[in-house]
Amino acid sequence: GLVLASTLWGHAHSWSLAALPMFILMGEILLRSRLSEDMFHGLAPWLGRLPGRLLHVNVFGSAIFAAVSGSSAATAATIGRMAVPELLRRGYPERLVIGTLAGSATLGLLIPPSIILIVYGVATDQSIARLFIAGVLPGLVLTVLFAGYVMARALARPDLIPDEPDAATSDWSARLEGLRRLGPVALLILGVIGSIWAGLASPTDAAAVGVLLAGLIAFASGSFSRALAAEALLAATRTSCMIAFILLSAAFLSTAMGFVGLPRNLAAWIASLGLSQYGLLAALTVFFVVMGCFLDGISVVVLTTSIILPMVEAAGIDPIWFGIYLVIVVEMSQITPPVGFNLFVIQGLTGRDIFTIARAALPFFFLMLAGVAIVTAFPWLATWLPSTMGR
Repeated sequence: GLVLASTLWGHAHSWSLAALPMFILMGEILLRSRLSEDMFHGLAPWLGRLPGRLLHVNVFGSAIFAAVSGSSAATAATIGRMAVPELLRRGYPERLVIGTLAGSATLGLLIPPSIILIVYGVATDQSIARLFIAGVLPGLVLTVLFAGYVMARALARPDLIPDEPDAATSDWSARLEGLRRLGPVALLILGVIGSIWAGLASPTDAAAVGVLLAGLIAFASGSFSRALAAEALLAATRTSCMIAFILLSAAFLSTAMGFVGLPRNLAAWIASLGLSQYGLLAALTVFFVVMGCFLDGISVVVLTTSIILPMVEAAGIDPIWFGIYLVIVVEMSQITPPVGFNLFVIQGLTGRDIFTIARAALPFFFLMLAGVAIVTAFPWLATWLPSTMGR
């Protein structure tokens, strides 16, 4: 009992965990600001010439907002609030609009400051700063894959994309105005992620800076109010408490399993099978995808890492790289029924049933699977940037 109590206390007052509520609060403030409008009108003049035109707003808007929110659901809600009705009004196919939003919003789990990477770091005692930086290049790879799919689909079926002469011929004044709208977001990304990469701030320090900058952005846009602050604080408190209870329960479970030797015995059994690294990762991919059909992403991470990590380390796999791999696989579960959380967020925006949304997002499921294969084949995508930190 005393060991369990000390374990719970050790996890509850973890310094790394202090970054969690602040990053959540930053995302909640931005979710309630006018950022979605600025993102749409800031990106549209730059993307109108690409095959697929304004469908890329869903892709690149999600990637940018992911870098300031840390949440897949918040990304889907913020980008979708403005983009979905506007794209449908302009005549873009509903299936493509929904699919690009559902798939691209999952980038909120991978591109830092990712809430689920904080959870993984706390659960496995890994550096959160290194995990954040490790997610940058894989996040860009997925963004390119998503944009490439949109362009390929538009080139194969040009009849799907409405003719928008104004979108394709935006002058430089419109583009410069777009940059002005995107400037505050770029400043926030630079302040949070840049300071961590340069070694100027810990994730906790950067989270505090992020909250301050998010408040200033909301104030400058005229959307900050006492009601917004109260709603953001309450929402951040609810989410933080939920995640904290999940983490404490996982710590309790991990300690209990340690007493009975389950992780050690399971790792020994897996080792006795003689699987290669690729064989082990293939088996784990299937396992995590199935788990993701019935549990949310954070629950999958905290309930499995204490069991899986010993065998992963025994196989010679870098825990930082494995964290990125795990998050990409968990991303896939965000768009698979019956509990894919992004499906429910987009259902609230569109009124469509979750299976219709899941079918629209199916190509992005396979693109994320391709992303897993790419990161596995080229592990330096997740390990090179962390090795340059603070230089």
